[in-house]
Parts: sequence; structure tokens; C-alpha cells
Amino acid sequence: MNNTIKHIAFLVIPQATLLDITGPFEVFSQAIENLQTQKNTPAFTYQLHTLSIDKKKNVPTASGLTIQCSENIHTTDYPIDTLFIPGVPNTQAEQYKLPLSVLKWISQQSFEVRRICSVCTGTFFLAEAGVLTGKKATTHWGKSVLLSQNYPEIQVDSNSIFIKDGNTYTSAGISSGMDLALALIEEDLGKTFALHVAQQMVLYLKRPGSQSQYSTILAHQHTDYQPIQTITSWISEHLHQIITIETLAEQIAMSPRNFARVFLRETGITPAKYIDKLRIETACRYLVDTRLTLKEIATLTGLTSPDNMRKTFLKHLKTTPAEYRKMFTSTL
Repeated sequence: MNNTIKHIAFLVIPQATLLDITGPFEVFSQAIENLQTQKNTPAFTYQLHTLSIDKKKNVPTASGLTIQCSENIHTTDYPIDTLFIPGVPNTQAEQYKLPLSVLKWISQQSFEVRRICSVCTGTFFLAEAGVLTGKKATTHWGKSVLLSQNYPEIQVDSNSIFIKDGNTYTSAGISSGMDLALALIEEDLGKTFALHVAQQMVLYLKRPGSQSQYSTILAHQHTDYQPIQTITSWISEHLHQIITIETLAEQIAMSPRNFARVFLRETGITPAKYIDKLRIETACRYLVDTRLTLKEIATLTGLTSPDNMRKTFLKHLKTTPAEYRKMFTSTL
């Protein structure tokens, strides 16, 4: 029987965002279940731990639910392989302070563990503990400016879902903790295993860390102005066509000049850039979710040809469509 264990520990701080902890915890739980069904004895398995910051094992989270921890940071008697630090709601991020003793413990652990990770605003706790000095890091896009202002010694990337710098991993919004957990499992057990975990959890896609924190549609759909809502829906349905400013303006009975101005005002992006982003995003979905050829995908998304799609992917995603498909498609 396999006796090699990688201990995955989750720090549970009072008023933490619940999914920062339970999201990656569940991903690793699923990995454990899959390891138990392997035909060949795996080289190791995971063991999960929840750690409170003091003797109180019942810790309330921001949502009101309480987590009963298995132990506290002073009673661990095993080597932690991977440590997760959760965040708190964005509204609390600036004023929330961890006790100095906990910050010192986090700092010490950063030298002892194989991997130390933060989820969402948990990046601020790593920063305060001095773990991120001189490193590249990310956090929730809404708090990236604050992180830069408070910790100028950190290279803040406000776009990426998660970033690795040495043994330090930082991730963005709440759900990105699950993306990070999948990436860590891929490091340990390979791409196919990690993708199988993602599929079993019915996650839409095992997203790469460099992917933007928010989709083009989500990022620019906040407008309440009906004509722009109408035109963004129209664009999604006509990506295969040649789309010009004149064509878009005609759909909602505006002059091209006025349309361009209103679209930028309502969405924060020009029509041309919006269309480019949406085409790339849609092509990525086709590459992962279908067996369509590169030529078919290029035609459907308006990227016109495999060669042009390849150039577009290299420019924006730093990879080719073929490599993207290979990277994020399971062989199971």
C-alpha cells in the first residue's frame, strides 16, 4: 500500500471567503478519489488539512457558514507540501489585518513548504508577510491597484487568473482558486489526470493561468443601454461575417461615428477590439469543446483562415491554435 503523502493545508481565517477554501479543497478531494481508483498503485496520495489560526477550531466565514478545522497552525506535526491562504471579501481587504504571529508563521512556511498559494485577496496576506517582495503576483482585478499602491515592491499583474513565481502561486477572483488547484494537480500528476478531475467536476474548462480573469462578454455586458445590448448579441451571432462599423451602426439606426462613440462609452472598449476578443474567445471554446478542423473554426469565428487564426493566437495568447487544443483537451 502506498504510504507517501503530500499534505495540502488550508489556512482558515475568520471571515474568509468560503469558496476560497472549499473550491480548491474540493478539487483536491476529487483528485484523492481518482487516485484511489487507479489500477496501478500511485506514487503518492494527498491528505487535506484545515488549520485555524488559534485554538478555536470552529471558524466563521464571511458567508455565515462555519468551518470546523482539523487542527491549528501550532499543532501541525507533518511537513506541509502545499499551503493555501484564502482571502476575505473585497470590501474588507483593505482594513483586514492578520495577527503578527500568523504573518510570521506564513513567512516561515514560505521557506519550508514546496508551494505556498493565495486565493483572491489572500495575496494581500502573502504581501504583508513579505512573501511576495520582488515577485510577480496577481489578485482580484478590483483590488490590483490597491495591491500595487500598498506594496510597490510587487510586480502586480491585474489580468492573469493565476501566476507562479518560484514556489509562490497567487490567484485572482474566488473561482480561480479551483483553476490554481487543477494546475497544481497537473504539476503533480499530469495534464490528462487534471483534465479528468475538471470533467468530473463539470468545470467548463481547465483554464490556463495566463487567461484573462474575465470573459469578453462578462467584462463588457454591464451596460443597461438596450441598443448596445442588442448589438453585442448580434455580434455573437454573426462572427463568421465581415463586420464593419457601418454594418453595426445600421443595425441600431445610428450613424457610424455616433455608434462608435456610444459603444466605447457603454462598454469601455472599441467595437473592433470587442470583436477581436470575442472571436479569439469563441475560437478557444471550439478548439476545446469540438472536433472541428482549424479551417472550420477560423471560418465560423471570422478569423478567415488557419494561418490568420494562428497569427492572431500567437499575438494575443502566445500560443498556436493547435498547441492550445493539445494543451486543454483530455485524452481520456
